[in-house]
Amino acid sequence: MAEAPTKGGETGLSARITAILGNLGKKGVAAIAEMGLGAVLFGQSVFWIFVGHRRGQPVRLKAAFDRCMEMGIQALPIVTMMSVTIGIMLAIQGIYALRVFGAEEQVTVGLGLSVVREFGPLITGILVSGRTGSSLAARIGTMRISQEIDALEVMGINPVRFIVAPALIAMFLMVPLLAFWADIVMLAGAGWYVSVDLGISFSAFVQRLSETITVNDIMHGLSKAGLFSILITLVGVINGAGVSGGAEGVGRMTTRSVVLSISAIIVTDMVFAFVTTR
Repeated sequence: MAEAPTKGGETGLSARITAILGNLGKKGVAAIAEMGLGAVLFGQSVFWIFVGHRRGQPVRLKAAFDRCMEMGIQALPIVTMMSVTIGIMLAIQGIYALRVFGAEEQVTVGLGLSVVREFGPLITGILVSGRTGSSLAARIGTMRISQEIDALEVMGINPVRFIVAPALIAMFLMVPLLAFWADIVMLAGAGWYVSVDLGISFSAFVQRLSETITVNDIMHGLSKAGLFSILITLVGVINGAGVSGGAEGVGRMTTRSVVLSISAIIVTDMVFAFVTTR
């Protein structure tokens, strides 16, 4: 009689552990399935971009241009404002840290490399994922609920060619351009603060940057921005296509799209930085 509760407790604990491991397994399988779907969508998009015109179903360039305006030109104000602010913030913190060693004049070196290699593409990717990736997920989710995607398939129009490929083209073009603009604006804001705080002329700041930053550093950042653009597009499309449950489902998957895309960007940036600096 005294051992019964112990056995019951062990059985309950075993059941809870089994349930936890089962949930982890299901989530792991679902994550792998989503990554596989992303790879398939990317492959199909590339196929339609390069082969669609041969099959009489070219990717809509007007749709890609419209997406470029939405994802790139209309994002310039927020990217510019945030880039100036972050550039000044980096200059403030850099000068404060280097002043301990009496080497605050060397802040230009750290600013140049950190902005073009890391902060420019990273901040741009995060802003675009929150602004454009979410809208892409919401648009596709609304189309899924209203059965517009099913209607496209009934009419013989491939949804990937019609929806995903133009968004991928626009994102791949505009995110690196926005990242390059963010680099310039961040460095301009940082240079302004350095000239005010340290008395270094802006022309001397630019000259020091030209001696510090190489073309490889710039391409390092832009290549990451191109990779981020693909991640943002695929995450938005996958979450939008998985919408169910009406308007509440659209909101839930839109939020999930933003969280996953930002997480993917940060993890990818860490891996990219580790691999390219060995």
